[in-house]
Parts: sequence; C-alpha cells; structure tokens
Amino acid sequence: MSRQPPKIIKEVGFDFDWDEKKVWALDLPVEEMDIDELVWHFDVPFLWTKPDGYYNLKPDEVLKNPKKYQGEYDRTQKADLSHPIDIMHWRGRWLILDGLHRLMKASSQGKAKIEVRKVPQSEIPKILKD
Repeated sequence: MSRQPPKIIKEVGFDFDWDEKKVWALDLPVEEMDIDELVWHFDVPFLWTKPDGYYNLKPDEVLKNPKKYQGEYDRTQKADLSHPIDIMHWRGRWLILDGLHRLMKASSQGKAKIEVRKVPQSEIPKILKD
C-alpha cells in the first residue's frame, strides 16, 4: 500500500518528482534572499519522524523541540550553509527543491538572508527523476 502525502503537501508542494543531483548540476547564479520569504516552510509537515512517519513533522516543531526530535535537529545543525538553497517559484511563492535543513539552520542562527539559486520552471524537464 503506498502512502499518500497529507492534503497540505498536495496543495503547496510540487506535482513532479525531481532528482536532487540533477538540480545540483544546473548552472544557475547564486543570489541573496530574505529568509522571511521562505520560513512559511516551517509550518508545513515537510519532514517525517522515523521509522514510520510520513510527512508528519513540521520544521518548526524540530526547532522548538530539539531534544524530542534529536535526529532531525542534528541533521539541521550539520547542514552546510556554504551551499545555496535551490528554490522554484510555484503556486505563487518560492518552494524549496533542496535545502530545507540549511534554511532551518540559518533561521536558528538568526540569519536574515540566505543564498539561493532560483530554478526556472523551464528547467523541470532537466531535473525529473528517471
């Protein structure tokens, strides 16, 4: 039985599957963006608890309860901020393709800006999973 993501993920998320390595391979400029344009992600369950969770954990819960969600919090703290966040304008706002843990770390450090790469929708065919 395949699991279905919650309604909110279907409403705000992408309707295609992408390959992160293909996203990373795109030659795109890096620019700075206000973190406030992306923190809406913290209120959506883009994460899941191990071993059985599935899109059942909001980034904000991890940041507010690091001991309870130690694994995700540790992953957040290990995130490498030298890599930009890959985003795409989707359904009226910027949506992360890769870099949610980096965004969480930057926010937890009080940063106001973050480096991003804006992936145009025209690049979707190049980043689809095989």
